[in-house]
Amino acid sequence: MKTSPDLSESLEDYLEAILDLERTSKVARTKDIAEKLAIKPGSVTGALKALGEKGLINYSPYNFITLTPQGKKIAQEIRNRHKTLKHFLHKILQVDDATADATACRMEHAIDPESLEKLVCFVDFIQTCPRTGEDWLAHFTEHCRSKGPDAEQCRACLEELRSKPLPEK
Repeated sequence: MKTSPDLSESLEDYLEAILDLERTSKVARTKDIAEKLAIKPGSVTGALKALGEKGLINYSPYNFITLTPQGKKIAQEIRNRHKTLKHFLHKILQVDDATADATACRMEHAIDPESLEKLVCFVDFIQTCPRTGEDWLAHFTEHCRSKGPDAEQCRACLEELRSKPLPEK
């Protein structure tokens, strides 16, 4: 989901990069943004002008770039989507860290608020429900590594679950 219909994925990436740079350096410079996004410094100017015109950054040529309050709010929403998606991919689905980060970067622009909310709810459930939790995640990880279920282990797990009473609400 795009935070604003006027923001492309590319402009969202710029906001996120500026947010990261502000956190580490207090301000962002054109060359720092270009380096962070792995693009040429000359390519940054047009995007910065567009973000400035939208009132999302404070920008004038040859000066530091900072987020406006509205720009910071949007950048933090983008960052939150990224972190949530990366956590799900890496910690829950066991995707390697670099791939999870790159995939989350692409997904953060497309996910709608309801789907993100349901994803957060699902992660919370599997991390806190007594029938799931860390043990469940460890079994899932093993399932992924072995490329399929171990029928004997599944039977033993089902027997164990049948012998335990359900937790009270």
